[in-house]
Amino acid sequence: MTETDEINVTKESLWYIDNYILIRDYYDRTVSRIAARCIRKGNIAVEDYPFFPYIIDVLEELCETGDYIIEHTELHPYVEKKIKGGVQALKENLSLYKEELERNSTVEMNAAKDADLSAAKDAFGGFTDQAEDPTKGAGQSIDDVVAKLMAEQEQIIQQKEENDE
Repeated sequence: MTETDEINVTKESLWYIDNYILIRDYYDRTVSRIAARCIRKGNIAVEDYPFFPYIIDVLEELCETGDYIIEHTELHPYVEKKIKGGVQALKENLSLYKEELERNSTVEMNAAKDADLSAAKDAFGGFTDQAEDPTKGAGQSIDDVVAKLMAEQEQIIQQKEENDE
């Protein structure tokens, strides 16, 4: 870092590094929370969650903040100190976040255009594109979710049997 770089670094520009770290953590926690909420709402797709656009907004801010840091090379020595893996890790993560933003923005736009989306989901209702443990980090393990669903299914069967008698 040169003396010129030190002069260019301001309190406001350093804020971007701290803000990036905070937004990154907030984004991860928000996605986990919404995934858990979707499971509790009948295992709906995240894209069908009424507040899904909020995830896109947070992701967009995360990308904008990361871009600012990358563009302002005078911040890079501070990134090396504050972000594990330094600038290289920041660039790699930012690339992944941008891919996620593009993919989710496309999904959101397509969902708004496609009036037959619910019919398609009904046709493929048994299939899922979720990770091995979609509840990881969301407050419930997959075993807890399965146990809950089994208990609910058992109640439904018991109610049917009582109604049939």
